[in-house]
Amino acid sequence: MAARPTVDNPTRAGYGTLLRTPRALTFLVPAFAARLPYAMLSLGIVLLVLDTNGSYGVAGAVAAVSAVAQALVGPQTGRLADRYGQAAVLVPSVVVHALSVGALIALALGHAPVWTLFLAAVPAGASVPQIGAMVRARWVAKLSDRPATLNTAFAFESVTDEFTFVVGPVLATAIATGVTPAAGLIAEAALTVVGGLAFATRRSTAPALKTPEAGTKRASALANPGVRLLVGAFLGVGTVFGAMQVSVTAFAESVGRAGMSGTVYGVFAGGSMLAGVLYGMVAWKHSARQRMLGCYALLVLGCSTLWAMPNLTALAVAGLFCGLAIAPTLITGYTLVETLVADGAKTEAFTWLTGAIGLGLAVGSTAAGQLIDHSGPSAGFVVPMVGAGLGLVALVTLRRLLVAPSTATRTVARSVPLRPQPAGAASHG
Repeated sequence: MAARPTVDNPTRAGYGTLLRTPRALTFLVPAFAARLPYAMLSLGIVLLVLDTNGSYGVAGAVAAVSAVAQALVGPQTGRLADRYGQAAVLVPSVVVHALSVGALIALALGHAPVWTLFLAAVPAGASVPQIGAMVRARWVAKLSDRPATLNTAFAFESVTDEFTFVVGPVLATAIATGVTPAAGLIAEAALTVVGGLAFATRRSTAPALKTPEAGTKRASALANPGVRLLVGAFLGVGTVFGAMQVSVTAFAESVGRAGMSGTVYGVFAGGSMLAGVLYGMVAWKHSARQRMLGCYALLVLGCSTLWAMPNLTALAVAGLFCGLAIAPTLITGYTLVETLVADGAKTEAFTWLTGAIGLGLAVGSTAAGQLIDHSGPSAGFVVPMVGAGLGLVALVTLRRLLVAPSTATRTVARSVPLRPQPAGAASHG
């Protein structure tokens, strides 16, 4: 399979053109229902455990265990989807997820020992369907010959991700507080099952399976150093998400305006959504690698001002500029990973990037919380600056790894006796 040129086709492709792609809506609609719970699970766990146990520490720890399990196991399910097909992985995943969430709810309501909550949280997180990665893999299968439209598709997916992370927590909170704390998780599991199964039935738009030749071994997308570099970069982006959530809340409480934390974080997320929409409408002439370095540098610049903001208004403005760099960075990362890996490893590669964000979110929120406890609310904003700064250093230092390999190196089915070139992988936005 020939490597794609590093400079994208300058022809502009709009969102209308994208959504008119034959059969696109048949998988986009159920995919939205299935990916919305992705942003509901952690908060749903916190609200339920807090109500039944009364400890913020326990509630946060159970949610963190679920998030880590999701980040570590998700890429493995992505690899299985590449090998056996998306439906073959989705159906058992949603069943295990529903059973695990049900067990977690029952244990919490029954005031079971805390260790049992952790035990149930592991499969609940590990079985979250990787719908975002699967949707991106479907776009690649349909638009591989139209790079400009594919870039718009990645922008559309990043905006969708941002939207779900704005709507999901609000929905989970409204249901949990308006009905019962357990209802938030019940709704999360129901949406996962209904949306996941509906998405799985849209087999006609799923990527074709790439069967390895006899006597060959399929390599992991993570074997490619370019993929590992992007995973590290996305880990840095995840720390920005996690630290912002905790730090904005703490800063708002410290100035006596706790209710404004959601608004300030919403400005941050809104900036990312706006930038993602506009980014997907531009006919870029620079290579994806150049855009990745530029977007990530802007992210670091935005994060470097957060700690010095004197009030909530200034923090909201700084958060807006920081958010403007988020979606373009993620979109470009997914574009890069698509050019680095062969067809038989794309879902896994996308999932590694998504998992890195989740893991970074857990690390960022934990580190920011520790700094806030010891040094005050503004100290938490040091975490996104450091996390993103380290990601930029890695990208600049190792940028040569982000060049698409030659035809010979893009194969993932390789002979066992030989020591082949590693298959590449990248991330999504």
